[in-house]
Amino acid sequence: MDMGIAGKRALVCASSRGLGLGCAEALAAEGVDLVMNARGREALEASAQAIRDAHGVDVVTVACDVTTAEGQAAVLKAAGRADILVNNAGGPPPGMWTDWERDDFIRALDANMLTPIMLIKGLVPAMMERGWGRVVNITSQAVRSPIPVLGLSNSARTGLTGYVAGTSRQVAASGVTINNLLPGIHATDRADSLDGAVAKSEGITLEEARARREATIPARRYGTRAEFGAACAFLCSQHAGFIVGQNVLLDGGGVNLTM
Repeated sequence: MDMGIAGKRALVCASSRGLGLGCAEALAAEGVDLVMNARGREALEASAQAIRDAHGVDVVTVACDVTTAEGQAAVLKAAGRADILVNNAGGPPPGMWTDWERDDFIRALDANMLTPIMLIKGLVPAMMERGWGRVVNITSQAVRSPIPVLGLSNSARTGLTGYVAGTSRQVAASGVTINNLLPGIHATDRADSLDGAVAKSEGITLEEARARREATIPARRYGTRAEFGAACAFLCSQHAGFIVGQNVLLDGGGVNLTM
């Protein structure tokens, strides 16, 4: 299927690896020029060059912490009048409810709620003026089925979900859609971190922790960044203009819901 977005320009945050990289790769395969962001310059430049070589699109890199005001200003300047925004940030660390203090919640909110909101505010007005735009926020299955040890993520990402629910319906008439992709466990560094924490706490191997988690997923496997990226590219496509304010689960059937 031709997504109809060749020649568009996209800002993809946290895109040097993992799900963000999957989204960048899928958009580039559709002919979308990219602004890629991550904190680590070396990994970011390597991923950007691989995309240039594979797809021949223009790729600008911005190595910065996008959760800071300075980082947001840098990526927005590089993005210019971007047509597509993919918000993404690593999740806060797991723990128990007794572990977290106010500063922990502030950091989680800055990364997983307030930063996406600031980038939406920075780019969506120009999209509305042009009559076309796409915003995809990478959140988590935890906003539909909270995960006890991820209380910081549950809180911050659910806040963003509420913001999107209202905002998406205010901008849809201008041809701009805002939706959320809710990943379950995927084969990324984040999965390794979560499985590593389980392995350490229970005295088992990383492989045993992963096998135990896979057994809880109806698909009996972790997702891949490529299939996640393909879903993102579709939501960014010309064909997705009637999808507004939705929370799309990509979790292998892990969350059991009727609606």
